[in-house]
Amino acid sequence: MKGRDFALLTDLYELTMMQGYYETGAYNRKVVFDLFYRKNPSGNGFAITAGLQQAIEYLDGLHFTEEDIAYLESLNLFSEDFIDYLRSFRFTGEVYAVPEGTIVFPHEPLMRIKAPIIEAQLIETALLNIINHQSLIATKASRVVHAAQGDPVLEFGLRRAQGPDAGTVGARAAVIGGCVATSNVLTGKLYDVPVKGTHAHSWVMSFPDELTAFRTYANLFPDACILLVDTYNTLKSGVPHAIQVFDEMKAAGTLPEKGYGIRLDSGDLAYLSKRARQMLDEAGYPNAVISASSDLDENLITSLKLQGATITLWGVGTKLITSDDCPAFGGVYKLAAEETESGDFEPKIKLSNNVEKVTNPGIKKIIRIYDKKTGKIKADLLALEEEEFTEDSDLYIYDTNAKWKSMQLPAGSFTLRELLVPIFVDGKLVYECPKAMDIQAYCNREKDTLWEEQKRLKNPDIVPVDLSDKLSAMKLKLIEAATMI
Repeated sequence: MKGRDFALLTDLYELTMMQGYYETGAYNRKVVFDLFYRKNPSGNGFAITAGLQQAIEYLDGLHFTEEDIAYLESLNLFSEDFIDYLRSFRFTGEVYAVPEGTIVFPHEPLMRIKAPIIEAQLIETALLNIINHQSLIATKASRVVHAAQGDPVLEFGLRRAQGPDAGTVGARAAVIGGCVATSNVLTGKLYDVPVKGTHAHSWVMSFPDELTAFRTYANLFPDACILLVDTYNTLKSGVPHAIQVFDEMKAAGTLPEKGYGIRLDSGDLAYLSKRARQMLDEAGYPNAVISASSDLDENLITSLKLQGATITLWGVGTKLITSDDCPAFGGVYKLAAEETESGDFEPKIKLSNNVEKVTNPGIKKIIRIYDKKTGKIKADLLALEEEEFTEDSDLYIYDTNAKWKSMQLPAGSFTLRELLVPIFVDGKLVYECPKAMDIQAYCNREKDTLWEEQKRLKNPDIVPVDLSDKLSAMKLKLIEAATMI
């Protein structure tokens, strides 16, 4: 994505609204938009935010090229004055965001944009495209990794992803979510993440026999010798031939202590892995890896674990990179405040008969509350930007979706952390993006702040997200005013 022109990566109505703002003279009026999502994907208890690096690259380089301008002129929709304005268009606003790899919950602003309305309007579509996709894949990856119960998980999905970009940044997001490596070499190059792979059935089929194929591969890659054993007959030829090659490597002194083994890609993975483990152990190879692929996801991995499968390395492709059971993250971008003539910001609210679509007004921040003794998340609090809370005073927390659920947190029993950090100030980038593997390490620490009940793949316990008294009162006042119209 870096270095590419994405000014036209937007919906047409963003541009028509921009012209409307321009022609009415309102285009420099500042507004605040929140980018948030309404529902955790895949029935999860949380989400993992990802994509901020690509969002930054988009905003930092945002401009209309002459080719863009020529195309817009060809549509015969836009005035000459507006087209001239676009020639010098740049993002000049302020962005606060939750760092990538952070555990987040519905209705929390993952990004908060304060900018002239004409700028804030244009960037809606691209930011949603970027953040929605990578947050979805990072969250899906975290589910798969959780199901693997500490076994390493490899991302293998490029060939089934919805295009090159989805495969490449999707693999990056999967690594952030916990995958130890990817098969995608371009992702490895662009984002400095480990790349791993074995060989295909075609490798075995291209040789006169399976044993020759295995021997050749072992000679070429002795330190990463994972042999695909299910091309012909897994237990009668594949595993015995792999053992024969390991015997030959041991005799030649080329067998590594670790990093060698077999891969299963079809059949009854539970039965085959248990039999293969027995055969490998009896042959003297207890360190041999048993890896598996074959349309895996968190549900199948959980089932295989319950069946006693002896798989120790999981290659997960299609159902991870496409988030097969939940193909969209559902993030939205809503107006929260608008600058008045006096320079103050007036809160804005969107109402709906669907309760979850009623927005939270005003310029907000997210305060995460941790149990001081365990370091686990107790709750999140959405508050107005100017509000201050301390660890020296009692806190009363209510679940916004279930007000009868409440907790009193005595002073000194909790710690506080604000999640939104400055990214752009007056159009200038003030944030340095961490490397993908550093984000993964941070994300792993974030997941450790959840209770095990909140990590359950089905019916997880839900972390309460409350509104401060001041924000709650503002929201109620705006609702009452709107319903009296």
